[in-house]
Amino acid sequence: MKPRLLLLTPPFTQLNTPYPATAYLTGYLQSKSDAVFQADLGIETFLTLFSRAGLSRLFEAIHSSAKTPDIVIERTLALRERYLDTIDPVIRFLQGADPSWATQICQRRFLPEGPRFLKLDDDHWAYGSLGLTDRAKHLASLYLDDLVDLIEATVDPRFGLSRYAERLATSATSFDPLRIALGEPPGLIDRMLEEVLDRQMKTVNPHLVGITVPFPGNLYAALRSASFIRRRYSAVKIVLGGGYVNTELRELSEPRLFDFVDYVTLDAGELPLLSLLEYFSAPEKGQLCRTFLRRDGKVLYINTAPEQELPFAGTGTPTYRGLPLQKYISLVEMLNPMHRLWSDGRWNKLTVAHGCYWKKCAFCDIGLDYIQRYEPAPATLLADRIDAMIKETGESGFHFVDEAAPPSRLADLALELLDRGRAISWWGNIRFEEAFTPDLCRLLAASGCIAVTGGMEVASDRLLALMEKGITVAQVARVAHAFTEAGIMVHAYLMYGFPTETAGETVESLERVRQLFKAGILHSAFWHRFTATRHSPVGLNPGAYGIEITGPAPGPFANNDLTHTDPSGCDPEQFGPGLAKAIYNYMHGAGFEADVRTFFNTHAPKPKVPRNLIATALATAPSFREDLDRRLVWLGGVPSIAKSSLFLPGWGEDRTLKVEPLVSKWLQALLKESRPRGRKGAVYFRLEEAAKRYPAKAKKSFGAFLKSGEWKAVREAGLLLI
Repeated sequence: MKPRLLLLTPPFTQLNTPYPATAYLTGYLQSKSDAVFQADLGIETFLTLFSRAGLSRLFEAIHSSAKTPDIVIERTLALRERYLDTIDPVIRFLQGADPSWATQICQRRFLPEGPRFLKLDDDHWAYGSLGLTDRAKHLASLYLDDLVDLIEATVDPRFGLSRYAERLATSATSFDPLRIALGEPPGLIDRMLEEVLDRQMKTVNPHLVGITVPFPGNLYAALRSASFIRRRYSAVKIVLGGGYVNTELRELSEPRLFDFVDYVTLDAGELPLLSLLEYFSAPEKGQLCRTFLRRDGKVLYINTAPEQELPFAGTGTPTYRGLPLQKYISLVEMLNPMHRLWSDGRWNKLTVAHGCYWKKCAFCDIGLDYIQRYEPAPATLLADRIDAMIKETGESGFHFVDEAAPPSRLADLALELLDRGRAISWWGNIRFEEAFTPDLCRLLAASGCIAVTGGMEVASDRLLALMEKGITVAQVARVAHAFTEAGIMVHAYLMYGFPTETAGETVESLERVRQLFKAGILHSAFWHRFTATRHSPVGLNPGAYGIEITGPAPGPFANNDLTHTDPSGCDPEQFGPGLAKAIYNYMHGAGFEADVRTFFNTHAPKPKVPRNLIATALATAPSFREDLDRRLVWLGGVPSIAKSSLFLPGWGEDRTLKVEPLVSKWLQALLKESRPRGRKGAVYFRLEEAAKRYPAKAKKSFGAFLKSGEWKAVREAGLLLI
């Protein structure tokens, strides 16, 4: 009998779409065995809690608590019946199952309103541009946030919809805090999780359960789930893996973790899980891949499987079979259209390439497999996977979850999608590098790209060079402008507190970011504080970056985050709230004219940055080189000649050109052969070939034609050089 494997995502990661880990693993492992299943305990636990029955249990638990409620909690309890009457309609609405509730929600008399609704005055700016459904989603999201705050204040102080009990797992060199928390009697949320898990266990009847832990905020729930399986289904083996494990538990020596699980695997999970399944089928082989286990009270690491890495192209197509796609909810907690992509809408998750093609950034764990091993997939394979996922899910939205999607691979994928006539929407992570030319950005937009996210990190050329980011502030501005001009939204990841960063540089970074927002080429952003990690260049060689590592000492459990002193830098703690406040304002179209120092509650030095720095960078951008080796791609329709004019159905606007007959026929043929439709892998010819075909008897030379207004009009209409 084939061993049955159940893959679980514990609470809480995402509510609008499944986290992709189990989808990738299931897609590959189901090609080897039909006894592989997956479940998302996060969405199921959420729906158990946020229902009439779940809220009834919540209110009963609060009522029976010995705690004295404050005035806010008392008001919520007084509105108990309204919450019970509205929760099921709200959830159905956020699932897209009952859009008719939008009108009632927007009338502001249907939902009970708690403290979170006080921020609506700040959000009034967006109401003129928001549609009825989006406004209702925003109000419903605030309604749920009020309930989350209630849970945190009463029955579970560790509760959160994305960072559940995160503090227990952050920098947890000792297992003691987790062990103590897991030894406590299960609370209300724990019991609901166990009920959901029990149903999955009875349905699948697995021999092996794999639990992915993507983030610190999943670890407590993962081990709580494992503890329940241990008690109720003692014969079932449990394996732990995922992003948190791969970065934090690489030096694991804590035997008590194996009171909860049997195995812990590192890096890509396909081969370790396949080895475990084969081990169950034939224990005498005894070969395991990148796996920790406990033997005679000690933790051992075993890596005896003959095949150590699975090629990225061989990992298979992710599958969402078994996951309740129609049950996920769309939240609009922030009105910024770019920022809301993370919580609104159902996105199929896909990766263009394994690892990072740059892998130089000083703050990044570049030595670990998920970064270091760079393997792209062919565009045809990616397009096949996109087709398969659309067919399976009925959804045509994709989020490419690469560390940084390579520009050349995105270009090939865009051409393949256009060749097949696929209409999709997609967004993903990129580096702000000059390979993203205006033409490439237009091509990506034509293929369905709606947004990109990229690491600008520190908006300081000195610090960008120190961290080997490979970009400059001016370069970021030009690339962001190219994306924006193509109709693609841009989000920037920002960092403060990098080694040797001074107070002046922090304030000056904010000033540059302000100018990017004001110029309309940055649509959203997020600041996070720098943390040194053991596997990054900074953590491995702190002296090269002017800092001293002060702890923590390596422990038997998690080892990743490091503390440090920075003799030449500033204390970043004083700037965090002000940076967040500034970005919040900029994302809402406010605060552009204010001096950036007004966002800080502490003294901040005056930024020595020209107020027109970004405008100057855009105005002095190097001209686009029409290199002869670039591929020609025509995004418009089929051109036609009528009398003495060439009609171009453009990608944006149509154009009618009057050019001499010889050039008109040459241009018509050129554009027809450059259309990415039905090419079936045919090679695009390059500008050099176009030059060879240019009519020798034309009045203008080829070089002169490239400088003419006619050529400029064709380029504007949709002729790209890629």
